[in-house]
Amino acid sequence: MIAKNISLDPFKHTKLFTFERKVGVVRYIASFIGVLLLGAIIVAAQGEDPVNAALLILDGAFGGKIQFGNTLRWATPCLFNGVAAIIAFKSGVNNLGIEGQMYIGAFTAGVIGYFWNLPPLVHVIVCLVCAGLAGVIWVAIPALMRLFFQINEYVTTMMMNFIATLLCDYFVIWKIIPALGLTTTSARTPTIQNTAMLSTIVQGTTASTGFFLALAIVLLVFALYRYTIVGYELKQVGENLRFAQVGGVNVKQTFLAIFALSGFCAGLCGGVEVCGGYHKYVSNFSTLMGWEGIMIANICNLNPIALIFVSLIWGALKTGAMAMERATSLNRLTVNLLQMIFVLCVSIDYEGIFRYFEDRKRKRAELAALNSRGGEG
Repeated sequence: MIAKNISLDPFKHTKLFTFERKVGVVRYIASFIGVLLLGAIIVAAQGEDPVNAALLILDGAFGGKIQFGNTLRWATPCLFNGVAAIIAFKSGVNNLGIEGQMYIGAFTAGVIGYFWNLPPLVHVIVCLVCAGLAGVIWVAIPALMRLFFQINEYVTTMMMNFIATLLCDYFVIWKIIPALGLTTTSARTPTIQNTAMLSTIVQGTTASTGFFLALAIVLLVFALYRYTIVGYELKQVGENLRFAQVGGVNVKQTFLAIFALSGFCAGLCGGVEVCGGYHKYVSNFSTLMGWEGIMIANICNLNPIALIFVSLIWGALKTGAMAMERATSLNRLTVNLLQMIFVLCVSIDYEGIFRYFEDRKRKRAELAALNSRGGEG
């Protein structure tokens, strides 16, 4: 029997504002205010009104159906790549090759979307699944190198990015284009068949049903880590490898599963970009989408739910920056610069700063107490 004095409410003794939560609140407020002030200075220095620039960004991101559709379109790769980064970093794996896995996925979807003849729904599903599996195969190379040869995945995953982009361009320029007898000045595959295209959710934009797919995957990852034993094992491997081994976790299998899940999401992002956005593989289509996913994962502190909101804000800034550039003399890179500065501000060790001042306060209090006792003696 359960004793009467034992509470069954798991949140009864949980403090609403723990030290970590207070630090988190200060982290985002201080970073936001700092970037706003710095942004105002940068915009004013270029001879433009900071308030007007901010209003143009808001209007460009949410001022109408088309604008909101473009925001969703650019939030989609943020969700895919962000969740790929969360899966890796939350489990202690340093997957810096998300960009390359996305390229391999995009190339795979572009080839299958053009060359294979399949029924409408089946065709797009096959393109996306194969894109995800291509990402898994690509990330398996550094995973196996880490597992069996102890080669740090920081280096291997990063180098695989360059290999992926160059390899895709090689096949497009030297194999596909000559084989089809195409005349083009850019490295791109032919447009995929209509049966391989994702449905558009906002007419007049390239926002596709890939957004809802990304949203579903983020929620699944949240549930995986929050409510399942598998998610607990994934976190244990990342937090304490030796403890996980003692606890009976199959470390090698779990380690490979982490890489595979992360690579699949990154490859799937490339598939959605082709099937829902560009409708072909285009060389250098990614404007650092993979790295943006890593930065966004860092901003939301590896929280999948926070990733949804941060991705929407990121997509809004990207869409709004284009509108601001058209209406003012400002360049969209100004917004990109502020995004990077925000990432740096969020990355500051606020917890260490808090603890430093708390320790100083405690030592002063102890010293004052000793002095008062000495005076009484």
